[in-house]
This record gives sequence, C-alpha cells and structure tokens, in this order.
Amino acid sequence: MQSTTDVLIIGGGVIGCSIAYSLRKLGVAVTVVDTGEIGAEASSAAAGLLAPLGSLSGPGPLADLLLASWSMFPALVPELEEASGIHLAYECSGSLRVVRNPKNVANLRKRMQAWQPLGLEMQWLTGDEARWREPLLAPDITAAIFAPEESQISAPQVVKAFARAAVNLGAELYPHHQVIGAVSHTNNITKIRLSQGAAIDCKHVIVATGAWTCDMESLLDIALPVIPQRGQMLALKQPAAPLALKHIIFGEAIYLAPKNDGTIVVGATREDAGFEKHLTAGGIAWLLATAIRLLPGLAGAAIDQMWAGLRPKTPDNLPILGKASRWQNVTLAVGHGSIGVALSAITGKSIAELVVTGNVLALLAPFTAERFAVNDLRYA
Repeated sequence: MQSTTDVLIIGGGVIGCSIAYSLRKLGVAVTVVDTGEIGAEASSAAAGLLAPLGSLSGPGPLADLLLASWSMFPALVPELEEASGIHLAYECSGSLRVVRNPKNVANLRKRMQAWQPLGLEMQWLTGDEARWREPLLAPDITAAIFAPEESQISAPQVVKAFARAAVNLGAELYPHHQVIGAVSHTNNITKIRLSQGAAIDCKHVIVATGAWTCDMESLLDIALPVIPQRGQMLALKQPAAPLALKHIIFGEAIYLAPKNDGTIVVGATREDAGFEKHLTAGGIAWLLATAIRLLPGLAGAAIDQMWAGLRPKTPDNLPILGKASRWQNVTLAVGHGSIGVALSAITGKSIAELVVTGNVLALLAPFTAERFAVNDLRYA
C-alpha cells in the first residue's frame, strides 16, 4: 500500500470510483479505500436506470444536475468501455409510465405538463396505443407517457468500469480497509489511519461512503444526515418473443426493466429498515403482485434471482455535494439515494474539478451540507 497520496477517497462505490477516474484524468494522484469489496453494496444492487423523469417534479436544481449527468452518458459509455475493457450494456430502451385507474389519468397528464419544460421527448398514449408498443401490458391500462430517450445501463458493470479505468490510469484501490482514525492540523486532515495498521498521508479527503456515511460523523465531528433505505428487487425470466418486454415500465410505484441477459428487473421497495439487508416475504410479494397486475403475462415467469441493497437517503432526498464544514480539505459526495448511477457522471466530473480548482460549480451550490444546519435544528 502506498503511504501517501494527493486525494484519498473513502468509499469504493460508483460515486467514489467515478471521482477517482475523473481525478486521474486530471493527473491527480488518488487512492480509494473501502471497508468491503469495491462496488459491492448499492452500486451492484441498482437497476441502472437512466430515466430522469421519475425523480423530478419539474425544473429545479435536481433537474439541472440530473439532466446534466444523463446527457453525459452517450459519450461517457464508449469512453469508459475503451478505458476499462468492460461492456456496459447501455441501451436507449425508452420508457412507458402507465396508469390503470381512469381517475389517475388527470394526474399523469399533470406530471407530463410539469416535465415538458425539461426538454425530453414525450408522447401521450391511450391504453391501446401503449399495448401496441407493449403487448404484455394489462387490458385495463388506460393511458401512458412514452419517453423514448430514457435509457438504462448495467449498474454492476458501471462501477467495475470506473474502478478499472481509474486503476489503468494509475489510481490505487484498496478493498477491505476500514477507516479507524484521522490526524489533523489547522482544519486540514493530513493522515487517515486504516485497519490492519495501515495509514495514508493525504492532501485532500473525499467522503463517498453511501449508506454508511454516519460512520464518518465522529471522524469529522460534523453532522452527516444520511441513513440507509432498503430496496428489495428481483429478476424474472423474459417471456418468449414476440411477447418479450422491450421498454422500461413505470407504474404503481414499481418499475420493470428488460435486460439484455434475458431477464426483467422488478424494483424496488423503499424501506427505512436500518442496515437490515435481508429480503422479506411482504416486500417480494408486493413487487410480484404489482408486476403481475401491470403485466399479467408475467404470472408464469420463472424467478431468476432476488436481492436487496441499501440506498443512502437524506432528509430532503437530495445528495450532499461540496466542501465539508470545519474542514478546508474535505469534500462530501454522499446521499445520492436511488439515483447514484444516474448521477455518477456529473458527480465524478464536478467533484474532481472542485478538488483541483477549489471552485464550486453552480450546479453543486444547492447541495451543500449547510442546508441542513439552516433548515433543520437537529443538525444545527
């Protein structure tokens, strides 16, 4: 293990690895440490949806950030594939947001109107028009919004690609090394102590610890309001052609994403269950019942696998990006919730630029941790 680095990144998920890759592109020496395997937690459990509309209620800071990231992927994917040698299974499959109850049609139209200023292509479909595109859809689907530009990617492959590309450029990645302490001088962290007796001198520290960000509070002596939120998911075997699902389907609080390995990923629950990652009968039953209600033909589909992950959730469901209070050389990149993969492109680029230049991009300004000290007395 190297004993010194310019930037030490704590956390080896998709956010930490994307920052490492961007820093190495700028010529910065970088080391990534993680308590477990690189990319083994939420990054490997995610569905890899690059479908920004569902996370947005209309124009605003999150829309600016998310759409900026989403627009980077068509160029980033071939770059990452070449830099890493890993295929990312990126495809512009398009999406359908559907409703069954006629009483919900008006709400769906309002959502479409709110999304129109964002600039993505959308088409309003009747139930019959939606079924023409997706014959598996239930006969009681009454309306849908078709967004042909929304896409998806293999989340586990993305984090592996960022990690390998960073290593190929000279980054050092160390799994199974827990941060146990720090040495500081005049509001700068100068050394991070790790398990197994290791220590690394550094000029800058980036915290990208996902759902485990609370572990950093005592180390930094600052409040970091990030908690884990469990998401249970499953994968079904695709029906045979011509009934195979082609588009991402959103409806009744779930999604169904057809993957190029012959499966349909169904997700996901949102449960405040602490760090409990186990599957539950109720969670899986709800996913299956809702999926079959939307696509009755899936009732006979074989279950391929089931799993759960822990998302990093903040009180306002927005990420924390930017400099840490009290520290001159600590930067936060945490709390990405269910859109960590989608935000990985812009987070990696913008945080790397912040570290190198010291300037906070306008896109990041609304997402500093200071907003909690102002708005929530628990973190004052």
